[in-house]
Amino acid sequence: MRDPRSSKTGRFVFALVLLLVGGFACTAEMKARAYAGDDRDAWQQPERVIEVLEIEPGQRVADLGSGGGYFTFRLADAVGEGGQVFAVDVDPAMNERLDGLAAERGVDNITVVLAGYEDPKIPEPVDLIFTSNTYHHIEGRVAYFERAARYLAPGARLAVLDYKRQGFMHRIMGHATASSVIRDELEQAGYTFEGEHDFVEKQHFLVFGRPQFGRP
Repeated sequence: MRDPRSSKTGRFVFALVLLLVGGFACTAEMKARAYAGDDRDAWQQPERVIEVLEIEPGQRVADLGSGGGYFTFRLADAVGEGGQVFAVDVDPAMNERLDGLAAERGVDNITVVLAGYEDPKIPEPVDLIFTSNTYHHIEGRVAYFERAARYLAPGARLAVLDYKRQGFMHRIMGHATASSVIRDELEQAGYTFEGEHDFVEKQHFLVFGRPQFGRP
């Protein structure tokens, strides 16, 4: 994944955020609130997203770019007590916060994973890699998802939710990826396009099958 401060634009916006909050460091709690937003439930329809994925109890799911855990806990509910969710993120502070939330809520089927920028480092094969609001942050996506295929069990899937190129921030900051680009890149990585859902107002929602050359 790409460090959002690695580009000139990213450094400018990061500095601007610090200025707007009076010079205080951006905490994990602030990040989590920013990711969620006041109206996210309304436009992203998380329960419907989980429903159409038809996740079965007992399955293993990786939430790639888990952030504040917005989808992580919903995925944990979907897989049930016999399942496992790997909350995968490159941000140690967000991981620590999410681990604490899981403990507070008594949710014991979530395992927090510190990923690398070039490798999700999922500890065991999963039935689904799910990623929301993260795809546009990943550099070298074809190679990245070729590596990620090693963590997919036979018959597993990859689901991608990423922003459409609409609105000021998404156009200027590049926090968006065209549906055609997502499909082209993942097909280059060996994945099989299975379909696209159009009910998420601000995002593309694509589902892919596992490459044949992934981990057997």
